[in-house]
Amino acid sequence: MKKYLVIFATLALTSCGRFSNKEQQQQAEERVVCLSKQYNEIIFALGAQQNLVAVDLSSTYPPEIKKLQTVGYHRALSAEGILSTKPTMIIHDNNVGPEHVMKQLEELKIPMMVFKTKGDDIASAKALISEMGDYFKKKKEADSLNAKLDAEMKAATDAAAALKDKPKVMIIHFGRANNVYLTMTKNSTAAKLIEWAGGEIPLDGERGMMQLSPEAMAKSDPDVILLTDFGYDQLGSLDKIKELPGVAGTKAAKANRIFRVEEHDMVYIGPRTGEIVLRLQELIRKNAAQ
Repeated sequence: MKKYLVIFATLALTSCGRFSNKEQQQQAEERVVCLSKQYNEIIFALGAQQNLVAVDLSSTYPPEIKKLQTVGYHRALSAEGILSTKPTMIIHDNNVGPEHVMKQLEELKIPMMVFKTKGDDIASAKALISEMGDYFKKKKEADSLNAKLDAEMKAATDAAAALKDKPKVMIIHFGRANNVYLTMTKNSTAAKLIEWAGGEIPLDGERGMMQLSPEAMAKSDPDVILLTDFGYDQLGSLDKIKELPGVAGTKAAKANRIFRVEEHDMVYIGPRTGEIVLRLQELIRKNAAQ
């Protein structure tokens, strides 16, 4: 613990002792570290990112967020990495760790903020956008984002209601933390998106993801396979993707209905969810007649 107190004290003294009055004033301004991909997208959508100095590795949208310093994976943080950004506020969604690092940061009395709303369905995502809009004094922007989300979700659900069939869709994700391919289950955010788009994920599971297995893939026999960006790009071709466990024998593989999606589009609900559902709707219907 002394090690982290020394680091924090050194950073504080450094920021106060060697700069002009103007620089000291800049150092005294709010410096926000946000450790939630959902929160970060909303912050940028609100236009409230001016005090954001660092994010976690999983925060990859919008593209300009990649210009900010990263402080590690949100479940494998280090106190040193966060303290090096001289934060005056840490915002997170409680899905952070390890526990001893968060305890160290609390003991250093760095203010932390967790928004009350979970944002895990459309209604609560809108409530979260409104809550964050109030916090960042961007109420008008929040109202505009929610109106756009409503309009796009209505367009998507109306279109889905007119469809006669529900294609089975499997989503494969490469888990970089544990270096394995995973499939998303009915108990995932992605399943909600696919359902709103007019499809269904056929795989049951207590968790949102489970390790990809030939048995699960063969049993599900999906009409469409969606592979998130990192895994798709790592494999690089349809032939390589078909080498994944159980994939080659599926309807999706035989019809070449395997498509790339962005991970950050599939794992949380936010301001772009309506447009994402509309895009998924087009994707899972692509080449359906072939």
